[in-house]
Amino acid sequence: MKYGTKPKIGKISASEAIEMIRSGQRVALSPVCAEPLNLVNELINQKDRLENVTLYTMMPMGDCEYAGPEMLKHFNVKVFSVGPRLMKSLNEGYAEYIPCHLSQIPFFFRERLIEADIALVQLSPPDSHGYCSLGVSVSYIRPVMDNAKIVIAEINDQMPRTLGDSMVHISQVDYIVETSHPIPTIPVPKIGTVEKKIAQITADLVPNGAAVQVGIGNIADAILQELTVKKNLTIHTGTFSDGAVALAKSGALDGMKGQPESGRMTTTELIGTTELYEFCHNNPLVSLRPIDFTHNINVLSQINNLISVTAGIEIDLSGQVNAEMRGKTLVNGVGGQLDFVRGAGASFGGKSIVVFPSTAKKGEISRIVPKLGAGVTATVGRADIDYVITEFGVAHLRGKTLSERARELTAIAHPDFREELKSAFNKINS
Repeated sequence: MKYGTKPKIGKISASEAIEMIRSGQRVALSPVCAEPLNLVNELINQKDRLENVTLYTMMPMGDCEYAGPEMLKHFNVKVFSVGPRLMKSLNEGYAEYIPCHLSQIPFFFRERLIEADIALVQLSPPDSHGYCSLGVSVSYIRPVMDNAKIVIAEINDQMPRTLGDSMVHISQVDYIVETSHPIPTIPVPKIGTVEKKIAQITADLVPNGAAVQVGIGNIADAILQELTVKKNLTIHTGTFSDGAVALAKSGALDGMKGQPESGRMTTTELIGTTELYEFCHNNPLVSLRPIDFTHNINVLSQINNLISVTAGIEIDLSGQVNAEMRGKTLVNGVGGQLDFVRGAGASFGGKSIVVFPSTAKKGEISRIVPKLGAGVTATVGRADIDYVITEFGVAHLRGKTLSERARELTAIAHPDFREELKSAFNKINS
């Protein structure tokens, strides 16, 4: 679907734009679904004349050809969050991960801890006043544009025009490349019985009038479905998808309230279907804000009844959550999880909830383990943990001793592993 009209100002081709990049330079890309695909494709086409070009990105949803083994001579890929498209490259050494909380990223560029010579961004067409929209991704791209030596914008007439803090005047761009291509999409996830049960238990902890933080995926969408019977909710999250649209259409959102100064549906990234993007186009209900607003503990602490729901891969009996590694494989970054865990903890009436199925590999492995394995990262420390939910119930760990935590977590483990967990805990503490 096309939005708006094409700009009536000068333009250059993608080839001419990428010819400005030289070996050894640092290039920042719009992240996630806003990656400027035509400019990136041309970057790949011109790779043979380029060496040691550093690319900064976050969870890109394009093909990520720049992170293949044959590209090592040409590109150094550095990422703030992993995502499915870069997982293989990161674990095989063709890209590098920068450990950070998402709320920190704008600061890196603003204070020039990370510098970009060139910014390659994607924008909607400008309106009659010359203002473009950052569209599906606001996150950290504004300080990138403010501090880059050259800003090249791919103006895509299929980029939705989102509102909030997403406006960029065309005068802030040095060169434009006109294009027209669909924004990357992901399908609506399938929801099984385990996800539905987790969602039902989680929804019981969400009061009417709450501000909800929930991400994307099958458990997230299942939770949003369960929340359609609630009243006067708002959404304040990092990323939302089609499940948030269904919640809005159900009437569960408060039509007036947005706290603080954020909107009824506040996020920094959109990832979903074409229907999601159409819903968010010029919709005053939806507010896209920078990631150092959406994930800022000073902002989150002012939101009453903030209910944060994040995912984990596994948890040990002391309450340490691993949300980054599956065995020795890095599957995610720190992301915004701890930002929201601590933000909900600072909110009056807030709750932080970590959710996951009790087992992995079709029931072969328990996600509740005696101790995290050697080399496995504790994404959420035991002092920050609050509620944990599996399909077998809720463990409330805040204020509990180690032995009390072990008992609560064992009770929500899969029955096949409960005796093993009890035995392991007794052995650790004998």
